[in-house]
Amino acid sequence: MSTKNRLHRMNALSSRNSNPLIRNVFIVLLTIFVFPFQLYAQEITSFPRSTPEAEGVSSSGIINFLDAVAKSKHEFHSFMMLRHGKVIAEGWWSPYRPDLKHTLYSTSKSFTATAVGFAVAEKRLTVDDKVITFFPDDLPETISPYLSELRVKHLLSMSVGHQTDPTWEVAANHENWVKAFLATPIIHEPGTRFLYNSVATYMLSAIVQKVTGEKIVDYLKPRLFDPLGIQGMDWETDPRGINTGGWGLRLKTEDMTKFGQLFLQKGVWQGRQILPSAWVEEATTMKIEQDPGAPQARKDTSDWLQGYCYQMWRSRHNSYRADGAYGQFIIIMPEKDAVIAITAETPDMQSELNLVWEYILPSIHTEALPANPVELQKLNKQLASLALPLPKRNTSVLESKVAGKTYDCDSDNGGPDSMGFVFKDSVCHLVLEIDSGTYRFTFGAGQWKEDETTKYGPYLVSALKGNRMGLPPFKVAGSYTWKSETTLELTLRYIESPHTETIRCRFEGELIFVDFESLFNASDKTKTFKGVLHKE
Repeated sequence: MSTKNRLHRMNALSSRNSNPLIRNVFIVLLTIFVFPFQLYAQEITSFPRSTPEAEGVSSSGIINFLDAVAKSKHEFHSFMMLRHGKVIAEGWWSPYRPDLKHTLYSTSKSFTATAVGFAVAEKRLTVDDKVITFFPDDLPETISPYLSELRVKHLLSMSVGHQTDPTWEVAANHENWVKAFLATPIIHEPGTRFLYNSVATYMLSAIVQKVTGEKIVDYLKPRLFDPLGIQGMDWETDPRGINTGGWGLRLKTEDMTKFGQLFLQKGVWQGRQILPSAWVEEATTMKIEQDPGAPQARKDTSDWLQGYCYQMWRSRHNSYRADGAYGQFIIIMPEKDAVIAITAETPDMQSELNLVWEYILPSIHTEALPANPVELQKLNKQLASLALPLPKRNTSVLESKVAGKTYDCDSDNGGPDSMGFVFKDSVCHLVLEIDSGTYRFTFGAGQWKEDETTKYGPYLVSALKGNRMGLPPFKVAGSYTWKSETTLELTLRYIESPHTETIRCRFEGELIFVDFESLFNASDKTKTFKGVLHKE
């Protein structure tokens, strides 16, 4: 029952009683149980907003940061900055929006470790527990000494002892990932060497599910997500219904900052200790060096050589972060009392972080700054107008000639079975026939057209079993242009992920040559396939 319905029902019950004592009892019950809940729910919905200068940050510094982003090779999707627990800058590059979730990739790992932290606090496990004790039915015939000594803390600190990351072998080739992980030889003594290992994080998810009986997304809901006011999240699973742990969580940008602020506040939220401060301290301090032999000059310029914690990275400037592929960051700066969340698609994450250190960090001051209405107005205008480039609105005489036509394609070469085009009112409707089904997309001329699709888009871990299992239809935004009289370019953004797919169609008489391009195959020269006009 909603709070509103509870209030209505209790008020109705109260009004039926003429006895003043009974009415007073109802009023007390309302005051004790309903109103605090209502106020608490309102408090956790969103952070308070403030201005940069009021919280000791220069608006011009943030402007310089945004200008640098615009000139860089990075494609930002969102940016939000907190200072002293207040939002001082936030922006989404259209067509991305604040109400959309975003694929976090390995930023998911920090949430998985937090599930472990709650389980430790509830005495369901300890970080010194041996991993083999949780899975007696999945053990190999011979248990090596190193496997026998593998503990939860080694999974948390990416120090399992494997020679190479077994994630792809385990998760792409096996239904039972736990069994495959435990069968993977451990070459080095656990705890002695760092090796990034996403399936080790998956094992943490499997352990928490084993001891709690719940997937970690469900286990975290009353402990983390509900108190922080995080709603609508989802998390991929493996083929056996275990959350993938090392990737697959989707949250909104402000949800990311809530997680960062919780850690900044040592596990306290709205005056309540929801995560033990001892766990926050344990999870954010260095457990192992990534490359102990690296020269100091290299360490001084790398945020990947500052030490690894429990599924978090130490960063330069005495900060730490949750970190996901292609630029998904939650940056926590305790000395500055600041949190920054970024979603993006970038091939160079160090360069992305460098922009934060070069422009944002120097703009943070100890005391409040004098109001600067001119710069603040400029900043707010810039934040409100952020947008990724739209394909230009170009036309071609071919548009009317291919409208209503369907092309049979070379599906054996990786393409769809067929492609059909309809042009109407500055919108291109594309129909793809693929073995997995029929998919329809809309693309606007000089504008984004939003839609949903069940067709999977580009994804780093698409080859793994259980790929995006159980997720709802994917939100997309499409726009089209004619790059030349014979070449149609369709841009399809999967706006709840970092990735975009560009479909280029070149028409030659009754033939079509099609190229599906994304970050993952941009250098592949063999991805073009051919189609021919379908004739009844």
